[in-house]
Amino acid sequence: MSITTARAPLTDDLTRRQHRYLLQMSIRVVCFVAAVLVWGRVPLAVGIALMVAATVLPYIAVLAANAAGERRGTMTQAGARLLPTGPLPDEAPR
Repeated sequence: MSITTARAPLTDDLTRRQHRYLLQMSIRVVCFVAAVLVWGRVPLAVGIALMVAATVLPYIAVLAANAAGERRGTMTQAGARLLPTGPLPDEAPR
């Protein structure tokens, strides 16, 4: 938990997104290798599911990596309060 609403440094955000992307691409490689190894040994649906996962994961990984920073900024801005800069309308000076 942070005591400020300031964003994390850009380098920290970039490093976190790169690690997440690398993990997701590693999972993709595992799915592809597993599909090749099990092809013809297990039901066809398992091999096809692994190939579909290996095909779809790059798209999901890019979307998740690009949206990660935006999501954090939106949550921080939504929680921020605006302070009035002048008197309230019903408290106008007389």
